[in-house]
Amino acid sequence: MVGRPAVPEVIWARPERAGRGPRPAFSRADIAAAAVRIADAEGFDAVSMRKVAAELGCGTMTLYNYVPRKEDLYELMLDAVSGGYEFPEPSGDWHADLVALAHQTRAMMRRHTWVPRLMSPVYGFSPNALRYLEYTLSCLDGVDARFGEKMELIAMVNGVITTYVANEIATAERSRSLPWSEEQENAARTGYLISQIATGKYPRMAAGFAEDPGPIDLDGVFDRALRRVMDSFDR
Repeated sequence: MVGRPAVPEVIWARPERAGRGPRPAFSRADIAAAAVRIADAEGFDAVSMRKVAAELGCGTMTLYNYVPRKEDLYELMLDAVSGGYEFPEPSGDWHADLVALAHQTRAMMRRHTWVPRLMSPVYGFSPNALRYLEYTLSCLDGVDARFGEKMELIAMVNGVITTYVANEIATAERSRSLPWSEEQENAARTGYLISQIATGKYPRMAAGFAEDPGPIDLDGVFDRALRRVMDSFDR
């Protein structure tokens, strides 16, 4: 394959375009933006080198001069959408700072629903990912812990966010595929649940629903899950 390296290579250590010749017609930002547009409009599985090349108006083999592997394209995509973070001055309350940052991540993943599929340490060292890590570590400056422990905390928080948003996205996608509304689906399932609890076979669940019948505050659940992870780190 044209431009494909024979040894492991980090895309960010590679020149914008391999080889000699005229000035590159496209930047990595152009390529990433085209791939993101396709993923947002058609889904992650629709992203291919051929489609990105067509979006840019070039040949597929030409694109390989800029991006040797599809995995590199994914890394460009993830870095591009990670460029939208705002990094205010740390407040001194690292719990609050990480929760605020987590809400930015959640919003970004909701805008680009394919992002949870790409969350991997392999893609963790792109320019915008490094900016994110450096800022997050600055929020933890006052925490008495080793660097490795702080990185573990960041990984755990990001794991909560990714799992939570992936479930939100999966639920939304399932609802869109049904021939009835989400409200009708919930009503049918709630009715069945009530009928089962009424049998007396599930006394603990009956007592629990009597104490807190809902509805569930999903935003509150998200914040509590984050804070429980952070609270465990304090101990």
